[in-house]
Amino acid sequence: MKKNRQVYTAWVLLIVAAILIPGCGPSDPDCAKPENFCVGLVTDLGKVNDEAFNQLAWEGLKQAEHDLGAYVQYIESVDVKEYDKNIATFANAGYDVIVTIGYGQKKITTEAASKYPQIKFIGVDQPQDPDKSLPRNLTGLTFPEDQAGFLAGALAAQMTKSNKIGVVCGPDWFPPASRYSTGFKAGATYIDPVVEVTVVCHNDIGFNKSIYDPEWDAATANTMIDNGVDIVFGADGYDENGAVTAAAQRDIYAIGVNTDQYLTLREERKVLLSSAIKLITQGVFDLIKAAQDGNFPGGEFPGQVGYAPFHDLDDQVPPRVRAKMNEIQQGLADGSVGPDISSAVPTAVPTEIPSDIPPTLTPTATATEGP
Repeated sequence: MKKNRQVYTAWVLLIVAAILIPGCGPSDPDCAKPENFCVGLVTDLGKVNDEAFNQLAWEGLKQAEHDLGAYVQYIESVDVKEYDKNIATFANAGYDVIVTIGYGQKKITTEAASKYPQIKFIGVDQPQDPDKSLPRNLTGLTFPEDQAGFLAGALAAQMTKSNKIGVVCGPDWFPPASRYSTGFKAGATYIDPVVEVTVVCHNDIGFNKSIYDPEWDAATANTMIDNGVDIVFGADGYDENGAVTAAAQRDIYAIGVNTDQYLTLREERKVLLSSAIKLITQGVFDLIKAAQDGNFPGGEFPGQVGYAPFHDLDDQVPPRVRAKMNEIQQGLADGSVGPDISSAVPTAVPTEIPSDIPPTLTPTATATEGP
């Protein structure tokens, strides 16, 4: 009797586990059948509900589920070595579209697109090399960081009291970092040609470290603040943002980057004026729809950018600033506002710092670019 009860309990647990494990339920469609449109998401490191790139992309898949009747699923990556295996899991199951997140998956996504030519691949925030022949079933969803930076600079120039603002950015030979910083200065001087804009980019160490170095970001921001900067744009922060954290500790305004960092930097909310954001959800959905409609573009697909709500600081932003920000965003969209700064942005991304790049200033000094 006891043995029978144990067998029954084990059987019940197996059934429950099958229901709870994604992709194992009896209602899952056969994605190899042409009538079933299946889309899979391979996350960057971390959870799908990270309130950042992973979650925003997943919301694009969920919109495709609702609007297009797609079957959607995700696999969370906990180690970079899993990217290839996770992509293959969807590919071998016959998925129609596979979405991967972040620059770290660019190489493996390109290789997978060549290996599985019948599947459409969407690489979120993965700029493609124009000098290389790319699989036609691969599209890199990219964003005009110069426009996002322009919005951040315009906001900072209108809210500063010291007339000194600054941007902490990644290596300036990395296109997104260059676009953010150049756009920030352009937006600031569009508002006030004599505003003092301090730009410091992290050029002194290897690429992998330079794009995730919150200690350096914080030290650099603190030096800016010591020199009178009263608004810092932390353009080198992802899961953490050392520049925004430093601003919070010094009680000055800060602007986040890439996603609405009010959602992830909870201790810094009191100073987060806004964030320069990439509209990932809409971009992912648009490309999934294009794949379903047979209009998948290949190459690069330009997503849209914007700025996050003012949240806790909403009552500190005057109506004239709100009106001007709305005007600028519309102008960027229709091309009537914003200089063409593409010529100032490198097109290739080195894996390490080239030998001819001059060393950046240490965090105990700032490089100030005049207007």
